[in-house]
Amino acid sequence: MPKSAKFLLVGSSEAYSGKSALVLGMAHHFLTRGLDIAYGKPIGTCLDRTGTAIVEEDVQFMAETLKLAPEKLLPMLFPLDEETITRRICGEDEVDYQQALQSYLQFSAGDLVLLEGAGTLEEGRLFNLTLPQMAQQLDAAVVLVARFHSPLIVDGLLAAKQQLGNRLLGVLINDVPSSVLEQVQAQVKPFLEQQKIEVLGVLPRNDLLRSVSVGELVRQLQAEVLCRADRLDLMVESLKIGAMNVNSALEYFRRARNMAVVTGGDRTDIQLAALETSTQCLILTGHMPPSPTILSRAEDLEIPILSVDLDTLTTVEIIDRAFGQVRLHELIKVQAVYQMMNKHVNFDRLLNQLGLAPIATA
Repeated sequence: MPKSAKFLLVGSSEAYSGKSALVLGMAHHFLTRGLDIAYGKPIGTCLDRTGTAIVEEDVQFMAETLKLAPEKLLPMLFPLDEETITRRICGEDEVDYQQALQSYLQFSAGDLVLLEGAGTLEEGRLFNLTLPQMAQQLDAAVVLVARFHSPLIVDGLLAAKQQLGNRLLGVLINDVPSSVLEQVQAQVKPFLEQQKIEVLGVLPRNDLLRSVSVGELVRQLQAEVLCRADRLDLMVESLKIGAMNVNSALEYFRRARNMAVVTGGDRTDIQLAALETSTQCLILTGHMPPSPTILSRAEDLEIPILSVDLDTLTTVEIIDRAFGQVRLHELIKVQAVYQMMNKHVNFDRLLNQLGLAPIATA
């Protein structure tokens, strides 16, 4: 009779905490340690609709990146979207999702079933599938990811501990600015551990992981690419608006790196200043094409120029939203996640808590 796998649920105290990246890093590390793992995301939150099919992009990406066999992927139980919610509140969906979740137990051959939760502990309440409810149904251990904003994160983690009890194996404090890294290690971590909340890792902020590809900006802005369409893989770490005089602009641009600069199509002086600094793409508003001089210089420097049919405020709002909802789907980010987690996460401690003896790497 095959042994029964452990279930580990990875949740977060708030949406966009970096959970998907850390789940990928965990899964990769477990595989390198020789563990036989399966992966699933019961509640679909990152959805791509192709015709009538709904694809969970995180699951697809995880499968491709880790080369997981189809039998190692657990099915999504439902997509958390407006249509599904409407059907539920109108009484058209009476599925017992707790019972549906029981089907996951048939995937328990192997060492570990790694499940990714929704954005918060409470998402899925309408379907009786919050993170605590799933943990109870599957007798799963839980690791929480918390993005660091201030020491107030301890409030949410204390509340989570109260809800999850001994199922909470520990927390990963993510995206900690370098300026407060020492404070988190010296104050926040010891305090949480005094409250019986194990801190399995403190992960420093990584600008690359917070970056967005030029190609993603093209997609979100529905922009026209005027030159260097071959360089849409460039990564943008910051956003600058070019609306001042050129001397101020130069000083402003020099303080940033790997930026996207939004400016008017008629501001040739600002565009030139941007091209001479650490700019990954120019985004032009106002329905005015750039001058041949700008296009030629951008071609030489391999910097894409995008044109948008939007005003500056709307353009900036869309880009800000893109930064706030960064996906992991670039190889350079994947490698950065693996390196960061191997350095900053106590995997031996986690495996020990799961009752899985650390397996020597090959």
